Amino acid sequence: MTTPRRLPDPYGGPSSGANLADILERVLDKGIVIAGDIRINLLDIELLTVKLRLIVASVDKAKEMGIDWWESDPALSSRARRNELTRENTELRARLERLEASREAEELEAAPRQAPRRRKKESP
Repeated sequence: MTTPRRLPDPYGGPSSGANLADILERVLDKGIVIAGDIRINLLDIELLTVKLRLIVASVDKAKEMGIDWWESDPALSSRARRNELTRENTELRARLERLEASREAEELEAAPRQAPRRRKKESP
C-alpha cells in the first residue's frame, strides 16, 4: 500500500496563522494602496469608466497620512451625525423665524385695509 505524498504547503503549513498575523500587522502598520481603472469602450466611444482606489491601513496610520473622512461622515460617526443634526436644526429655526416675521409683516400691512367690525349692542 502506498501513502499519498504531500506537496509542500506554499503558505508555510501549520505555522501559517502566525505568518498571516505578521503580514496583516505589517500591512496595517505600513499601509497598502491598490489602484486601478476599468474602462468600457465601444467603437472608440467611452461608455463607462470606473476608478478603483483601495487603501488598507490601520486607523492611526490613515490619520497619520491625513485620511480621516469617516470622522465627518454622518453615516459612520455619531459625532458627525450630531453636528449635522445641530446644523440642520439651526437652519430650520432661522428659516422659521424668517417665515414668522414675514407673516407678521403681511398681517400688519393687511390690518388697516380691513374695516373695523361693529359690535351689535345687546339689549338689556
